[in-house]
Amino acid sequence: MSNSDSSFDCIFCKIVKGKLPCFKVYEDKSFLAFLNVNPVNKGHVLIIPKKHYETILDMPNDALSQIILIVKKITKAILRIFNIDSCNIDINLGKEAGQIVPHVHIHIIPRFSSDEFKEWPTKQIPEEEMQEIANKIKNSL
Repeated sequence: MSNSDSSFDCIFCKIVKGKLPCFKVYEDKSFLAFLNVNPVNKGHVLIIPKKHYETILDMPNDALSQIILIVKKITKAILRIFNIDSCNIDINLGKEAGQIVPHVHIHIIPRFSSDEFKEWPTKQIPEEEMQEIANKIKNSL
């Protein structure tokens, strides 16, 4: 979904319009980055397009290219100021994947040696099923 009525109640659109405050770290004509008010760790940043798109699948390719360059720039700054060499860069796509706000946002989460969470939970999937899934994805591209 792009612009129209879905942006009306969007918390990120309200931040873009200045109707809600944020701790801004970056802004240009198309994108805004700010500290997450419910961070995983200190320095947790969200980068959003100013135009309302629900997911990255709705964004034009040129906007995706631009936002990833901003992610790279901000990530370098975060690593430098916290004197760390690890972070998570995350995009949640859809409710089941943890996307709480239906507006594209990329998380940059600084990671520290004292973090409790280190690995994603994993599953064992039979080799035959893995091959079937891989084939379906390839054939669907």
